[in-house]
Amino acid sequence: MRQTPAVYRFSIGDVQVTALSDGSVPIDLPKLLRGTSHAEVDAMLARSFIANPMEVSINAFLVELGDRRILVDTGAGDLFGPGNGGRLPEALALAGIGPDQITDILLSHIHADHSGGLVRDGKIMFKNATVHVGKADLDFFLDTANAAKTGYDIHHFEQGTAMLKPYVDAGKVRAFDRSGEIFPGLTAELRPGHTPGATFYTLSSRGSTLVFIGDTIHAAAVQFPRPDVTVTFDQNQAKARAVRQRAFAAFADDRTLVAAPHLAFPGVGHIARDGAGYRWFPIDYANRAAAPSNTAQ
Repeated sequence: MRQTPAVYRFSIGDVQVTALSDGSVPIDLPKLLRGTSHAEVDAMLARSFIANPMEVSINAFLVELGDRRILVDTGAGDLFGPGNGGRLPEALALAGIGPDQITDILLSHIHADHSGGLVRDGKIMFKNATVHVGKADLDFFLDTANAAKTGYDIHHFEQGTAMLKPYVDAGKVRAFDRSGEIFPGLTAELRPGHTPGATFYTLSSRGSTLVFIGDTIHAAAVQFPRPDVTVTFDQNQAKARAVRQRAFAAFADDRTLVAAPHLAFPGVGHIARDGAGYRWFPIDYANRAAAPSNTAQ
């Protein structure tokens, strides 16, 4: 079953944001998750009416900020194989945007399902775009010797190099080594753990805020009630766990609107405390000329 391309527009103050579906991919959660048991994962999935393997969304986001068209992540491209992601170009076309109109790309990190749309058939997909990424990620993933040094899967380095090096060679990468403003109204905050240069991006306009939280969460049914549970892909398990626990607490207390690449499309909503864990409240669906933001305080 193939769905039509998925696009969802909403506003943050004066800024239009569009959630774009790159598709989805089935994940065997008991193999992916760490710090829990197969039985506990099955029980939590059952409570959420989900069966393993769980279908995980791959979301990207378009931010139209002044004369800039900014992509937050680029999906998986061809890297996950036929039928698994790679649908961002379709979603962009449905939104009326061509690859050449993208001026900037903000990578939450360099894993395949976030950087995989940068290159197709060896050619740069977004020829007019500058890629912004944490320098620690660029240094880590573009040096394959780090695979042997750290024991982290070599495929992450091979794929990262294939996607980023053409942009590096073309002088189209701006790496940052500290948190700060990328553009007026849009800031980067380094949150190392999932990867060495993992980054949150915060968009602010007229008192409204949206935080793009990258791979802070993969499995909503498990990691909201158990934010201590990590994933195999976390390069530093302890740091990734701490980032999630601190971020969830802050987002819940501050009622922050967040956008996540692996929560069910469009992946935008609020996190609230629920006993010792948390719950997810998706943004209200709106289908009219000007969909408002959902940022009630």
